[in-house]
Amino acid sequence: MKFGVVLFPGSNCDDDMMHVLGEVMNAEVVKLWHKDYSLDGFTTNDCIILPGGFSYGDYLRCGAIARFSHIMQAVIDFANSGGYVFGICNGFQILCESKLLPGVLLANSNQKFICKNTYLRTVTTKTKLTEHLNPAQPLKIPIAHAEGRYYADEKTLNKLVKNDQILFKYCDEKGKITNAANPNGTSLNIAGICNEKRNVFGMMPHPERAAEEILGNTDGRLLFESLMKAAMSAAH
Repeated sequence: MKFGVVLFPGSNCDDDMMHVLGEVMNAEVVKLWHKDYSLDGFTTNDCIILPGGFSYGDYLRCGAIARFSHIMQAVIDFANSGGYVFGICNGFQILCESKLLPGVLLANSNQKFICKNTYLRTVTTKTKLTEHLNPAQPLKIPIAHAEGRYYADEKTLNKLVKNDQILFKYCDEKGKITNAANPNGTSLNIAGICNEKRNVFGMMPHPERAAEEILGNTDGRLLFESLMKAAMSAAH
């Protein structure tokens, strides 16, 4: 599986992602420029990453301008053809603005930027990103956002539940999903979702910031391992 990491003006987690994928996971990874028009060299067994940061300064709405970057039409076409697309934090916001994922990310309920470790519970293992995760094991993954409150209308939320599209929910360190464990007021404690075709993933927490022993936390690495294992088995 080859990875492409898109760099938008204002992205600030692109090099973190390049490091984790290339140096920690030993995967083939290339940086992609927002003014590119194509994803030549990528197949539907590869993955495009939209990293965290503040694309275009987060003007208008987070991700609203990045959605119109040249490369995004190629990313949309890639996703619609079955390729894997993974948006983290600002990348999740861009995916929602691009309508590759339903819903929207709103300002945190406390109206403050939140940067801290959170715990996630894996809700479904029926995606390549979560296939090899253990739902009984809470994952310690940090968040860093001001607009991370996932919101969708009741009809959309019911559809996400019915279709098993919720990837992760915020929980406590024992895996219990509670209001107290919800850091930003997000609907149904949602921390990440996928599309109906199960090839587009979005989440607010940063797994790339929890993928190395030197950081004292490797829970985030499990997501990348799952994605790469699942993609490898699918390719064969």
